[in-house]
Amino acid sequence: MIPAFSVIFLTTASGIGYGLLAWLGIFTAAGRLPLAPWFGPAAALLGLALAAAGLLASMLHLGRPERAWRSVSQWRSSWLSREGVLALFTNLPALAFAASWAFSGMHTDLTIALGLFAGLCGLLTVASQAMIYATLKPVRQWHNGFVLPNLLLLSLFSGAVWLAALSALWIGGTARAAAIAGVVFGAAAVLMKLAYWRRIDTGRPVATIESATGLGSIGPVRMLEAAHTEENFLLREMGYAIARKHASRLRAIALVTAFAIPLALLLAGIFLRDPVSPALYCAAALLVLLGIYIERWLFFAEATHTVTLYYGRPDTSPARAEAAARV
Repeated sequence: MIPAFSVIFLTTASGIGYGLLAWLGIFTAAGRLPLAPWFGPAAALLGLALAAAGLLASMLHLGRPERAWRSVSQWRSSWLSREGVLALFTNLPALAFAASWAFSGMHTDLTIALGLFAGLCGLLTVASQAMIYATLKPVRQWHNGFVLPNLLLLSLFSGAVWLAALSALWIGGTARAAAIAGVVFGAAAVLMKLAYWRRIDTGRPVATIESATGLGSIGPVRMLEAAHTEENFLLREMGYAIARKHASRLRAIALVTAFAIPLALLLAGIFLRDPVSPALYCAAALLVLLGIYIERWLFFAEATHTVTLYYGRPDTSPARAEAAARV
C-alpha cells in the first residue's frame, strides 16, 4: 500500500493520545498522579489534542473532505465508521473527567469513574482502528491475529511514555509509576512487533495468479500483456513496493528509535530520578513518536493487495523475495 502521511499520522498520534487517556484513568484510580488541580485537565486535553490532530490529518486523505461526516453513518457494518463514532464519543467522558478533576479533585468517585470510562473508550477506538486493517482479507500482512494486539500495545506503551514525560515536567509530579508501565508495555510491544514481522515474512500468499484465474491445474500462469499502458489508481494505491534492503534498514531504525533507546531512557529515569529524569522522559517521548511513525510507515509500505496479481505483481514478502533471489 502507498504510505500516505495523513493515515500514518492519524494512527500514530491518535494511538499516543488514547493511550495517554487510558493510563490517566488507571493512575487516577490508583492515586499515582500529581495532585495539582490542573494536571488531570491538562493531560486529558493533551490526549484529546493528539487524537484530534490525527483525525484532522486523516481528512486530507479524502477526495471530498466536506463529506467526512458521512463516515459515521455506517457504524453497523463498518469498523471505520465505528472508529469515528467512538473517537467523537470519547470526547464526552474525557472532557467531563477534566472538569471533574478541576472542580472536585482527583480522588472523588466521579473523577475516577469518568477517567476509567474515558480510557476504556480510547482503547476501544484504537481497537476499532486496528480492526479496519485486520478484517481486510485481500491484504495478507494485515489479515492476521497480530495487528490488533500490536496497535493496542503500542498505544499503551507510547501513552505511558508521554504520561511519564508530562508528570515529570509538572511541579511536584512523580513519573516513576508511568515510566515502569512504559518499560513493561514497551517490552511487550517490541516482542509483538517482532512476532508480527516474522509472521508477514514467512506467511503464505492469500492467492496466486494460478488460484485467481482458476488455471492452476493446467500449469504455471503468466501474464502475456499488461492490462494498462501506464500505472492506474489501483497500482498507485495498492501496488506500492519497498525493497528488501530498505525494509530491513527501516525495521532496525524503528526498533532503535521506538523501543531500544526510549526503554533505556525510561530505565535511567527510574533509577536516577531528579533532576535529570524529566529530560530523559521527554527525550523518550519524542523518540517514541518518531519511531512509531517509522513503524507505521512500514506497516503500510509492506502490505500487498491481491489485486496486484492481475497486473503481474505477485505477493512477494521480503523474506520470500530474498529466498527467490538466491535460487
